Amino acid sequence: MKKNIIIIALVLIVPLVAFWFLSKTNSINAKTNTEVQQVENVAVGKPQILKFTSTMCLDCQTMNKLFKEVFPNYQDKIILTEISVQDGRDFTNEQIKKYNITLVPTMIFLDSNNKQVRRVEGAIEKEVLENYLKELK
Repeated sequence: MKKNIIIIALVLIVPLVAFWFLSKTNSINAKTNTEVQQVENVAVGKPQILKFTSTMCLDCQTMNKLFKEVFPNYQDKIILTEISVQDGRDFTNEQIKKYNITLVPTMIFLDSNNKQVRRVEGAIEKEVLENYLKELK
C-alpha cells in the first residue's frame, strides 16, 4: 500500500517540479534577452520583432527552430526580442496588454520608428518568414 502511494506521489510531483524548473530557467534567459534587446532598441533605432512564446507551445518550438535557421542572416539589421508569456514580470505583462496578445506564438514586426507594421499569430512557413524579414525596414 505504501509503495502505491509513493509511486502515485512521484508520478504527480516529478512532472510539476520539472515544469517549474524549466519555466524558471527559460524566464531567466528571456529576462536577460529582453532587457538587453530593449536597451539596444532605444539606442540603435533598428526594426524589431517582438516574439511572444511559451515553453509549452508546439508551434512556438517550431517557430524557434525556424528563427534559429533564418534569423542569423538578419541579426545585424533587425533586433529580435523574445518574450516568454509565462515569466510573470511587469514588463512582460505590459507588453502582452499593449499588443493584445491572446495567442502564442505571436510575432509583432516593428519598423525602425517603432511602429507596428505586421502582426503574425501562429506558425508560418520558412519562405513567408524570410519575406517578412526582407520587407522590414
